[in-house]
Amino acid sequence: MKASLAAELGEAARLVALVASGASLAEQLPRVDASSASRGALIDLTHGTLRRYGRVHTIVNALSSRGQPDETVAALLWCALYALESGRYGDHTVVDEAVKACGVLERWPAKSYVNALLRRFLRERAAIEEQLATQDEAKYQHPNWWIEVLRAAYPEAWPSILEAGNSHPPMGVRPNLRRISLADYQARLAQAGIAAHRYGRQALILERPLPVERLPGFAAGEISVQDAGAQRAAYCLDLAGGQRVLDACAAPGGKAAHILELADVELTALDHEAARAARIGPNLARLGLAASVRIGDATEPSAWWDGRSFERILADVPCTASGIARRRPDVKWLRRRSDLEEFARRQRAILAALWPMLAAGGKLLYATCSVFPQENETVVDAFVAATAHARRLPLADGEPAQWLPDAQHDGFFYALIQKQA
Repeated sequence: MKASLAAELGEAARLVALVASGASLAEQLPRVDASSASRGALIDLTHGTLRRYGRVHTIVNALSSRGQPDETVAALLWCALYALESGRYGDHTVVDEAVKACGVLERWPAKSYVNALLRRFLRERAAIEEQLATQDEAKYQHPNWWIEVLRAAYPEAWPSILEAGNSHPPMGVRPNLRRISLADYQARLAQAGIAAHRYGRQALILERPLPVERLPGFAAGEISVQDAGAQRAAYCLDLAGGQRVLDACAAPGGKAAHILELADVELTALDHEAARAARIGPNLARLGLAASVRIGDATEPSAWWDGRSFERILADVPCTASGIARRRPDVKWLRRRSDLEEFARRQRAILAALWPMLAAGGKLLYATCSVFPQENETVVDAFVAATAHARRLPLADGEPAQWLPDAQHDGFFYALIQKQA
């Protein structure tokens, strides 16, 4: 165990250092060659460290009396501090294995420094905690600008949003109603000893996350893994058989699959990245579904649109992903305040390009996995105010447009806009 922990700390430090320099963790993790057990530990170390980055970064800065270490050694210390605080390992085990990880990383001269800093943290933990309590970025483990935006938007709820962003995400599954009922699949889970409870229209929330291969019926296409908040999209589209439907930002295909499970529609699944679009077909095929998959930019319809109107459009637009930060903890530290306007500009462009494709009387569902109003209400309100024949409708599930992240689901925003005849 000790040897593997040193290797895991070393690999986690390499990945976290790349994220600190601007890389995406989601792009780097698939490149790591590791066993399933080691991958599980690696995911825990990287995600846990990045969720607590504001804290561990502040601790290392405060305790580095001889100047700041290089990026890789700093990342090793961040990961080791997370491991210490996770409770999964003994304190001295973590310190010893972090020192050994210096060799894994070929940072042999840093061994004494890593050893001294971690032991000092253990000796002075109480005093350090008092200092951290006075610094928002360390206390709430989110960038200061992120905290400020949420505090302004949600004067009462902002602490709980930040708390959720530091938590482990729930695992929701969606039975494929074309193959199995919700009640029958819940019974199958119970027979397999997997505890789950129903949430909303169709979601089952597992008591404990599991690898998908351990879920009964996954390979047979009986279920998909999808957050309960994401499952709102298909229900809010107000689907009916025979409609032409566009999923304008479809990869990897979760919402597209749900649309096809609920109604016999003619679906076009669009994504602008070929590698991501390539995942849509196999995901649908596993579920016994099919759609016309197109590669193209939603803002440049001349390259892929055949000129036939759609009765329904799902515009699941690119966003900061602030509502799913606990699933993608690197986004908290990769995003900048200026990204809010950049994403809003892209979102406005997508709405403007999709609107002419919507049939008279048709409905467009604007969706984000963001909790920032600048990407949500602000964009939708401006579009409706400036667009002839655009009318915002209540959502079919009767729920608020903005769901904030909690123990049951992530943070999603939905707005339904109709093109009046």
